[in-house]
Amino acid sequence: MPVGEPFVILSSVNSTNKHAMQAVHDHLATHGSAFFTLEQTAGRGQRGRHWHSAAGENLLLSVVLLPDRPFPEFPFTFNASIALACYNFFKIYAGDETRLKWPNDLYWRDRKAGGLLVENSIRGSHWNASILGMGININQTSFDNSLPNPVSLRQITGKMYDPIVLAKELCAHIEHCWQQWLFDPDGILEAYNRVLYKKDEEQRFISETEGVFSATVKEVNRAGELVLQTPEQKQFPFGSLRWLK
Repeated sequence: MPVGEPFVILSSVNSTNKHAMQAVHDHLATHGSAFFTLEQTAGRGQRGRHWHSAAGENLLLSVVLLPDRPFPEFPFTFNASIALACYNFFKIYAGDETRLKWPNDLYWRDRKAGGLLVENSIRGSHWNASILGMGININQTSFDNSLPNPVSLRQITGKMYDPIVLAKELCAHIEHCWQQWLFDPDGILEAYNRVLYKKDEEQRFISETEGVFSATVKEVNRAGELVLQTPEQKQFPFGSLRWLK
């Protein structure tokens, strides 16, 4: 089945990813099943962070993929395909200033519009399932003060949108990028790097090994490492450094 069939609408759930994973465990989800919720009470982002979202105003979606194949040697290229689907979808409405911030954040200018959380179920080397959790700010204009730089599609365009309609559009983009990844994972990575946030610009970072330092953003490699020019090239795995303003 293509991504988005069936498309299940929930009024409220703790986490769409948890709901989707439970559906997989209970054999109630098929490949392509999508779970959209109007309200998420315990949404999760990268590294266990909470995802804040006003009820009914945003795109809160988890998609089930059942690859039934060996887990990829370079799984980041798969993550990049889903991030690229979010980018392709959002750019239609927000325009050319849309970018992907390593590893899985959707940005417009210097503000965060959304995020992606991919959770895999693997047995041995066999790839049983992937749960793709996406939160994208659509109509919300008032955000929690703990969020440093949020932005919504409504703030960018001045228009209101139907999050359910947009979620179904996003499913079509996920289907397209998933199929592209199956045949050309390196092409996906190249496309991801073309829209990488702050590519070829000097930025400030902090890490345990380097302290505070400045470096030029070059690319993300197959292993999912951020490649920086410092002036020599260095690779940093996810979680090993933070961006500074």
